[in-house]
Amino acid sequence: MASVREAKSTTPAKKKKSRGQAWTDRWLKGSVAKPLKHVVFAMQLPSLSGGGGTFSPKTPKVSLSNSKPAYPSPKLSKDKLQTFIISNLSDIVDRTRLLNDEILLKILSFLPDSQRKSNCLVCKRWLNLQGRLVRSIKILDWEFLESGRLIARFPNLAYVDLINGCVVTPVDSSIYMNHRLVSAHLDSRVSGFSPNWRVCEENLLPVEIVDRGLTVLANGCPNLRRLAVIGATQLGLLSVAEECPTLQELELHRCNDNVLRGIAACSNLQILKLVGNVYGLYGSLVSDVGLTILAQGCKRLVKLELSGCEGSFDGIKAIGQCCQMLEELTVCDHRMDDGWLAALPFCENLKTLRLLSCKRIDPVPGPDEYLGCCSALETLHLERCQLRDQNGVRALFKACETVREIVVHDCWGLDDEAFSLASTCRRVKLLYLEGCSLVTTEGLESVLLSWNEIENVKIESCKNVHDAAISPELSNLFSGLKQLRWRPDSKSVLAAGLTGTGIGERGRKFFKKS
Repeated sequence: MASVREAKSTTPAKKKKSRGQAWTDRWLKGSVAKPLKHVVFAMQLPSLSGGGGTFSPKTPKVSLSNSKPAYPSPKLSKDKLQTFIISNLSDIVDRTRLLNDEILLKILSFLPDSQRKSNCLVCKRWLNLQGRLVRSIKILDWEFLESGRLIARFPNLAYVDLINGCVVTPVDSSIYMNHRLVSAHLDSRVSGFSPNWRVCEENLLPVEIVDRGLTVLANGCPNLRRLAVIGATQLGLLSVAEECPTLQELELHRCNDNVLRGIAACSNLQILKLVGNVYGLYGSLVSDVGLTILAQGCKRLVKLELSGCEGSFDGIKAIGQCCQMLEELTVCDHRMDDGWLAALPFCENLKTLRLLSCKRIDPVPGPDEYLGCCSALETLHLERCQLRDQNGVRALFKACETVREIVVHDCWGLDDEAFSLASTCRRVKLLYLEGCSLVTTEGLESVLLSWNEIENVKIESCKNVHDAAISPELSNLFSGLKQLRWRPDSKSVLAAGLTGTGIGERGRKFFKKS
């Protein structure tokens, strides 16, 4: 069969006036002729002399036999060949129509997430199929949820984050608030900019609208597994609990005792985060009443985080007795009453205890005979806490005597005297100190030498821990460790990197004292 190059050579050369080349001329010139030849052959377009007319989009002529497709005549001139190609570009057969939705979904699922946007632009069918592959989404516009477009566009959602969507964005706002819990635009005229400092109170959606949106979401996503929302009520959460029996993770902001009645209906809930009072954003109350209701309803909890919640010994005790599968407890910026640490031993299967941003631990923990020990506890994590109170720190380490790992990040007030109380934890294998500027080398040594099973030590950004103060006993301990990360300050890192190079010793004669 004659090629496109031959068809071009049969056309007599004519002199034309100089003008800019058309895009079709560039296609058929030079090195583009061979690629274009393969493109024309691969399209399997109908022959001009075949009398078949043009393809109909509804009934594509696709042949799976071994018969040769019809190609354009090799005797066509260049102009006619250009017209032929342009007129038949719209008749290219979509081979993906031969695949049903299930097979095409399986193919699209193997593609990386980076190609998700480009796949949606192929056609409407791919747009709908790609929406069925989306499992998680963060809502910024509440109208997108309440109108039903969210469910129609993404019918198989498993994780929905509604936190930012619950905050009303004012028009022409010049203030952008970025918090670890929520980020939104705020109006400078709100009354929240006052000594009370609750800037989100007047920018949240009304509870009726939030509940209505939760009802729409529950009816459209029965396989929902994870949900994050702010400002919901008992009725909204009850609708989610009834329509979404597979819900396993819930993050609820601005929570109170009445709302916890709705959470108790989620019988399969395993991970729960409750945010009550957040300084500067909003205020709410979670007390022992709500914690008791929660404990009696959600007995399959594995991870629980209480942020800005109030309570006491009774609330923690109820959680420990009813939620026997609880393995991780996180307490953030708590407002617990005195004596709540004595209830921790009731959590018999607790393995990890985290205290984050707590201004106090437990000022009045009670007599030592009432303080028990969490027998299954393995990890104690302290971050951004104030550890100035000796009684609270002593009670905390006594309740965590069986821990294997102690992690302390940027805690204020942890000096040698307070850190020496950790020597009661005899089974520690890993110690990680970061940002503890009051701990000295002597205080660190006294604790490390009391631990016989220590294997990993990580010291970072502790400016009072120096290389020169390391004793031979501590040096021998370091030599037997499995892992040692020693970066107490920038000077120690610099000295370790310059050892043996001679840098730092030059220039002494130029800076002698007179």
